[in-house]
Amino acid sequence: MFSSFLIKYGEIGVKGKNRYLFENALMQQIKYALKRCEGEFSVHKAEGRIYVDAVTEFDFDEAVENLKTVFGITGICPMMFVEDEGFEKLKITIADYIRSAHPDREGKTFKVNARRARKSYPKASMEMNADLGEMILDEFPELKVDVHNPDIMLYVEVREKIYIYSQIIPGPGGMPVGTNGKAMLLLSGGIDSPVAGYMVAKRGVKIDAVYFHAPPYTSERAKQKVIDLAKKVSKYSGPIYLHIINFTDIQLAIYEKCPHDELTIIMRRYMMKIAETIAKETDCLGMITGESIGQVASQTMASLLVTNEVCTLPVFRPCIGLDKQEIITVSEKIDTYETSILPYEDCCTIFVAKHPVTKPSLEIIKRHEHNLDEVIDDLMKTALDTKETIVVAVE
Repeated sequence: MFSSFLIKYGEIGVKGKNRYLFENALMQQIKYALKRCEGEFSVHKAEGRIYVDAVTEFDFDEAVENLKTVFGITGICPMMFVEDEGFEKLKITIADYIRSAHPDREGKTFKVNARRARKSYPKASMEMNADLGEMILDEFPELKVDVHNPDIMLYVEVREKIYIYSQIIPGPGGMPVGTNGKAMLLLSGGIDSPVAGYMVAKRGVKIDAVYFHAPPYTSERAKQKVIDLAKKVSKYSGPIYLHIINFTDIQLAIYEKCPHDELTIIMRRYMMKIAETIAKETDCLGMITGESIGQVASQTMASLLVTNEVCTLPVFRPCIGLDKQEIITVSEKIDTYETSILPYEDCCTIFVAKHPVTKPSLEIIKRHEHNLDEVIDDLMKTALDTKETIVVAVE
């Protein structure tokens, strides 16, 4: 019955003169998402609305599931449209629609919400509401009217054609990816960083990522785990350029030359330096991490201050005020949780001190980093020169 979708959006509607730019970006993201579906679709806008029309046969559930991954969509409305062949024919069509779309009607309530966008149509909106409501009561005595909280809200929009729908499937909300610049995600194999990438992408930010690999201390399975996580995030964010850094020699140098209770903080500082270098080379406007205040020793307020000191780009931490269960809830929603808990260690967990410092002093940390002066520049250059970059996307 359904061959089209009306796409509802939220924040885009208040963008003023730039609104068309956001609408166009949203349409591009819809087209990208629907490429994962069987069938062909036409995505177009008219009179301030975005429509998706099926050009060929398609799988309804598959199309809806992929539309649910498009940031900027607040509602997905499966609908049918008919040519204007008179009001009596419209009543027959709507009765047929209700029979098909709502077979379980016993004891349900309804309301008609008609809108006459085409002012030449002979009936006004309120008149349509009354006449269609009367027809539905006559045709379906099992239904009752409830104008405040109906079980079935029937929308009838008179435009160039007449659109009929009664279901609004929630979308993810947010802003279309690409409308708010690009940022570099520090992606590990844990639970938090994929969630952080998802949350920033939801605000319209294009995501690239960097992963720090430490062979032979981390296996190829650990690397594949991160690629798999990036792929799951890319379902929402679009293709991700994943930069894989061999961090082993830098970690070993830090382990040999710096106090062990400061290992995590000093390693984290060099990760941020490397990630920022790549971010600047790829025109990113900021960096993203999955840190949450107090979750581990490297995420205390004092530790975050010391880590931030090496950065000149802004660092976005969308999980900063969430507890672990709140982060897990989002990870389950976006299907990254089960992958994140696979038992393949990343480089952060291999060289963890037994008793890490929780209140590091920036002055002391910088003094101890001088122990690396003879080797660190060459090690960082080698790490950057030998990085592997792959494009990760949902097929």
